[in-house]
Amino acid sequence: MRVIAGPLGLNFLEVSVGYNNSIIPVTQRLASQCGISLWNHPGHIELYVSLQNCFAHNVEDRDFTTTLNLRVYGAADEEETYHVSDTCHYPAWASREIICDPDYMEASECRRLLHGGRGHIEGHIWGGLGGGGGQIKAGTLDVEGVTQALGKGYGVTNGPTRLVVRGSPTAPEAYQQDVSEPDSLVWTGVYNDTGGPLITNLGSFAGGFSVTDNTISWFMPRHIDPLISADGFKLLEVHMGVNGQRLDAEEMAARQYTLVINDVHIITKIPVGAIGGYMKSAVKDNEYYTSYTIAPMLELLWAEDMTGEVTRYKVLFSITTPMAHMQPQLIDNTVQGEHLFRVSLGTFAADVVLWNITLSGVVLSVAECNARGFNVQELGSQNGFKTFTLQVPFTDPLVLIQLSLGTTLYSLHLVFGLHVLHDSSPLAYAVDLDSRAVDQVAPVLSGSCAHEVFDIIVNYGTPDFHFQIFLGKRSLTPTLAQQYGLTDHGTHIAFAVPFTDQSAVFEVIEHSHIKSRLDMALRYPETSEVFQAFSVSCSFPSTLTECYPNGTMTAMAVKFESVPTMNLSQLTLNDPTCGPVYTDDRFASFTFSVNSCGTTRKFLSNVLLYENEISLPESMTGVDDPEYELKVKCYYAYNATNSLSFIAAHANNEPYAEPAGGGLEVVIRMASDESYTMFHGPEEYPIPKYLQEPFFFEVELISTNPHVSLELENCWATLTADSSSLPRWNLIINGCPNLLDPNRVVFHPVYTDSRVQIPSHYKRFEGQMFAFAMDQDFLSDQLFVHCDVVLCDANNIMDGPCSGQCPSHGNEIDGMYD
Repeated sequence: MRVIAGPLGLNFLEVSVGYNNSIIPVTQRLASQCGISLWNHPGHIELYVSLQNCFAHNVEDRDFTTTLNLRVYGAADEEETYHVSDTCHYPAWASREIICDPDYMEASECRRLLHGGRGHIEGHIWGGLGGGGGQIKAGTLDVEGVTQALGKGYGVTNGPTRLVVRGSPTAPEAYQQDVSEPDSLVWTGVYNDTGGPLITNLGSFAGGFSVTDNTISWFMPRHIDPLISADGFKLLEVHMGVNGQRLDAEEMAARQYTLVINDVHIITKIPVGAIGGYMKSAVKDNEYYTSYTIAPMLELLWAEDMTGEVTRYKVLFSITTPMAHMQPQLIDNTVQGEHLFRVSLGTFAADVVLWNITLSGVVLSVAECNARGFNVQELGSQNGFKTFTLQVPFTDPLVLIQLSLGTTLYSLHLVFGLHVLHDSSPLAYAVDLDSRAVDQVAPVLSGSCAHEVFDIIVNYGTPDFHFQIFLGKRSLTPTLAQQYGLTDHGTHIAFAVPFTDQSAVFEVIEHSHIKSRLDMALRYPETSEVFQAFSVSCSFPSTLTECYPNGTMTAMAVKFESVPTMNLSQLTLNDPTCGPVYTDDRFASFTFSVNSCGTTRKFLSNVLLYENEISLPESMTGVDDPEYELKVKCYYAYNATNSLSFIAAHANNEPYAEPAGGGLEVVIRMASDESYTMFHGPEEYPIPKYLQEPFFFEVELISTNPHVSLELENCWATLTADSSSLPRWNLIINGCPNLLDPNRVVFHPVYTDSRVQIPSHYKRFEGQMFAFAMDQDFLSDQLFVHCDVVLCDANNIMDGPCSGQCPSHGNEIDGMYD
């Protein structure tokens, strides 16, 4: 039975057993006498309890129930108690069972093999071999009766079917015997009063081991005398395990354990640092050392040829390698263009923690370092070791800066303060970091006001100066750059941001103008630190109010910077029942007639003035709430006459149609590939596409008239099936690819084949999948493609799309509408 107690931290563990309604503390003497072993590991303790321990509830030597009580306590007078009880089923007993544990040796034999008669116990119990030869501990037991044996610390249990003898290497009779070979033997014997054997040829042997830099080799003899009484025996099974648990061949291979059996030895080889063991750290004179501990198990099963009796021999052994000096390695990964020191320190065992870091004489905890933006991390590896990483920006005040002849020297003195957990041993590692860089010139932001846009220019600084552009709270992503028409001119980049863009803020309305402001910043991408901020504020002509001849008025209300939390949907006209017909987080739109919603009328010289006001109802405004009032005015002339004249002229180049019956049908379909031989059916839509994956469209005029040709005028993409919805991205403009599109569409020629009879009735084009950026972190997941087509006279070429000529670059049309 195996129990793991932990993590303990700096607390202590007290173990007791429950037996006959009593709680019995487990002392070292009692543990070895009754088959209980405690193995210390960093942070936790493992308990190994023999199934046949003194306190087990034994049912016919098949089911064994043991109850333990674990008390965890510390210096703070706080304690926790845990009750552990488990039943182990063990029906497959061998004739003899032998267990060798570092704290006790146990031997049991089936009682049917024993001779009758009242007897005494005499013999030897050996075990606990260490090193690669070295010494063994042996205990001689030569006392009359079981009572005397128990009094000397030995354990004797007479179960329903088995007799158990257990001894400790620390018993009074224990002594050490030097051996030169790793296959030295140990044994115990139990005799009756006439000299006949009760239990014979039982033994306990741990074997020997050797350690190299990378491998632990554990040796066990294949033929164990005098445990094997006969000359002939057959080795039936050999199993290897760790921490008291068997491992199958697949698990051993995964851990790189090997088991070799030759004529003399059974050899187990384990890589130092392998899974199943643990590394332990130590500090001496501020130098770092490690040792590796693992608890392998070897289980043998053999049958003797003469008696046919079967012996199971199980050894649990703890191996610790000698302390080895390890020199921590500091790797300097500093990159000049990143403007920060980037270092890593390792490797360390799992029981080492980073306590603090001293930078230029200032001691900071790990939490304080991260709060300061130093990004301290602990990185683990599969072999149980860890590495600590640290980043320090050059701009931090703790970094020393020296200027000299156009270069800058950045210096930082570091001391890593480390601790070993199990004994709180401190370990300090000091390092000096230097990084010399050519003085860099930072990029420069500038901006100006143009027609309904902010014109922004970013002049490049020193090459390889990394930076990010932020507009308001949004980073300038590639998708936004495309929307703003960003152009790289080599020495600078330029783009235009609409004054209604969500990156800008509205400040105030002044007469017929709206004052809008765009806040911008350049940041280091590694630390997000702003190294230049810039704002441009412009007044743009306002078209917030429209007056229509039919007496309809429209007005647009905007959210101002001074009222950032206002809900625009709560705004009303003079009549509180007249709310906006559309709202979002920036705009509210109103549509009403001059005779409704509380609109007032005034007669002025030759005009009528209709007025209304957009505001918050009084019931929704508090004492401290800012006011929102927007006047809406329309002027109508009531004493004037307007006339309109026109002249109709026949245009010779216009297409003509002969009177006939019937209809024309145009269809658009998506092909599977550029061969345009297979097309997606209606039931397949929407078609899933990855970003930048090509798509292929075909537009066809369903007609048998060879004198009519089909031309694409405009094609565009929207987020909804409504072709007039915004935002919109143009794919084809006036029959030609959108020049502002970085991935312009490609037209494919159409040739006559079994499906295509009149090529002029078809148009094919290829594009690349893209997505609209809804905000900084979210992309739209669906696109709708629309096309306007023109039917042309194939025999009479005209201007426009029918000419097949693309407009010059000076007549470009914006590709994006919001």
